[in-house]
Amino acid sequence: MKKSYFNDLKCRLLALSLLACLSILPSARAGKPVPGQRWTEDQVNEWYAQLPWLIGCNYIPATAINQIEMWSKATYDPKQIDKELGWAEKLGFNTLRVFLSSVVWQHSPSELKDNMKDFLNICQRHGIKPFFVFLDDNWLAESSYGRQPAPKPGVHNSGWVKDPAISLRSDTTKLYPMLRRYMIDVISSFRNDDRILMWDIYNEPGAQHIGVVSLDLLKHTYQWAREAKPTQPITSCICEMGAENVKLQAYQLTHNDVNTYHNYKDAKDQQEMIKYLRMLDRPLICTEYMARKFDSRFTNVLPVLKANHVGAINWGFVAGKTNTNFAWGDPQPDKREPELWFHDIYRTDGTPFSQEEVDTIRSLTHDNPAIYK
Repeated sequence: MKKSYFNDLKCRLLALSLLACLSILPSARAGKPVPGQRWTEDQVNEWYAQLPWLIGCNYIPATAINQIEMWSKATYDPKQIDKELGWAEKLGFNTLRVFLSSVVWQHSPSELKDNMKDFLNICQRHGIKPFFVFLDDNWLAESSYGRQPAPKPGVHNSGWVKDPAISLRSDTTKLYPMLRRYMIDVISSFRNDDRILMWDIYNEPGAQHIGVVSLDLLKHTYQWAREAKPTQPITSCICEMGAENVKLQAYQLTHNDVNTYHNYKDAKDQQEMIKYLRMLDRPLICTEYMARKFDSRFTNVLPVLKANHVGAINWGFVAGKTNTNFAWGDPQPDKREPELWFHDIYRTDGTPFSQEEVDTIRSLTHDNPAIYK
């Protein structure tokens, strides 16, 4: 969601040292996963071995500008979702990464959960097993329930919001009980639902220079997620590898069931990151990639992910109200669409930005087994 990965040799060596130390940690018992406890390497690798190669996108319908608009009763758009997931099914996508909203849950827990149930029904009809994201450290600092702002023309993610809002984070005595109730309620309601692939509890913790604020919150999200005793695995993505975030990543890598990460660089860098993270002997899913401006493309990166049996979840699907076909930090208010799209695959009429890319995706998914057996 933002440019943030192994940016120099110092960070790469730091990451290598961290991972090498973590790789010698003793493994826990074998057998079936125990709800509320971290899955062992054997348990999670057995789970992953039963799945087809995972491929999909970070998904929000073209009619929503952010998480709040996607899930609110007045703007939840099942017809649009059904149409777009039909396109995803034809591509061979079998999973989606989807952001939830604590703002909608606070307004009405049943509103969020009822729409999640409907969304899962739509996904199942299209042979897709999604996973859900709870918290996020990216983009706008504040948010509220109700009508969301209109997109700013040509501006990438002009309406996406952090979750929780920054103004709420100073008083953890109020914030943490609310977030605990939110996560436990949602996970507990779906803890046995095999239509959900896993739970992604925190997107890019420490992003946008709020790492100190995020570390304590990150620790609590794992605690709350385990307390809900899901039968699905949990994860939180590895992102920035700077000195200020070493404690964050160390905590993630010692508490994840599945290791997920973001990488918007080229195929060589993608392969290098896979090499480091393979040391931990847990399944890998790249939950954000594909930024054409940085040479992270379907044509060069996706074959690397498939060859390594790493799950591939690109950012963006239909170029809609999020404007993520425009690049970070490069507003183009006078253009309907940029000459080179940053993210996304389709226009709202279903025509692709690049037929070559669509052909590449289909060539890599045509022999993939169904996710529902």
